[in-house]
Amino acid sequence: MNRIKFSIVGFVMMIASQGYAQPSAKILIAAASDLKFALDSVAATFKKNHPGTVDITYGSSGKLFEQIANSAPFDIFFSADITYPQQLKEKQLTLSEIYIYGKGRIVLWSKKIDAKKEGMNGLLSPVVMKIAIANPQHAPYGKRAEEALDYYKMTEHVKSKLVFGENISQTAQFVTSGAADAGIVALSLALSPNMKKEKGSYFLIPEESHKPLEQGAVITKHAQGNDYAKAFLDYMKSDAAGAILRHFGFTKP
Repeated sequence: MNRIKFSIVGFVMMIASQGYAQPSAKILIAAASDLKFALDSVAATFKKNHPGTVDITYGSSGKLFEQIANSAPFDIFFSADITYPQQLKEKQLTLSEIYIYGKGRIVLWSKKIDAKKEGMNGLLSPVVMKIAIANPQHAPYGKRAEEALDYYKMTEHVKSKLVFGENISQTAQFVTSGAADAGIVALSLALSPNMKKEKGSYFLIPEESHKPLEQGAVITKHAQGNDYAKAFLDYMKSDAAGAILRHFGFTKP
């Protein structure tokens, strides 16, 4: 009997010494750049009750969509334009229904002019030599910026001043660094600690000037069998996550 007990104890010790632990929970998220500060905060609060690893890659929604469509190993996709997750669903590359987590807004932000006072007319000021917007070819915020410029009949007046960020986060960097004198960026970034400390001002561009920025999330096919991905998306639907999104200017659609 003692020999049997010794064998069992020895086997357990051998497993422990060789690291036969349960694999840790882990997800890889692809997210639109406008979510940078909000989603980082959501992930931090999520992990307090759900130990594990949440890695987030930020970029333009169009480019992230292309990567996922070409088998990039992301478990969840948060897009600034709901049409991208809808296209993934049509391609049968999703495991969940699309969750509409919020609606974004665009703002005119500047350190060179009083954007809050001058509004869109500030873009015509002679001190504004360069205006940053996100690349409308693949960034939803860039498309909405173009629509707003058209609405205010400014496109022809400012066309020569436009410079394009790869995504809305880089666009914001252009105006905070001084590489551009003004920019049309996401409200969620204008409300971030990074931009607040720059002491610029912003004008909230009226919604009627552009199509809605309806934003959606979906679990991708890559997350098959990953319960941690489902737990994270469920948490995004909670009051706690909703409060964080509202803090950064996202509203319910």
